[in-house]
Amino acid sequence: MTSLVRHVTFDCADPYRLAGFWSAVLDAPLGDDDRPGDPEAVVETPGVSLLFIAVPEGKTVKNRVHLDLQPQDRSRDEEVDRLLALGATLVDDRRRPDGTGWVVLADIEGNELCVERSAAERAATDAPA
Repeated sequence: MTSLVRHVTFDCADPYRLAGFWSAVLDAPLGDDDRPGDPEAVVETPGVSLLFIAVPEGKTVKNRVHLDLQPQDRSRDEEVDRLLALGATLVDDRRRPDGTGWVVLADIEGNELCVERSAAERAATDAPA
């Protein structure tokens, strides 16, 4: 039998706060027993959970692994606006004039993430990004 990914784990300063941000991003619930001040918190998503663990040191360099988000019920640009309103910050705008490309954001603790085009946007142009 092979292994499966059970969690994608984020080291962070405030697990409950960061899990709350990602819960809103993914419209997925926090763990039932997660509370402010806990040393860890989890967001349950289909297939894999996001685990947030308190560590004393802050983030100092670019992530070597990040999440790429594909909006399911809105456009890439609408999703970028929604995530910015939740507290994300713009890191790099890789959108192209022809509508392809992506946007690099950072979550509320500085972890990078990308927002790609929705499946509908991809199908409309038949372009990969």
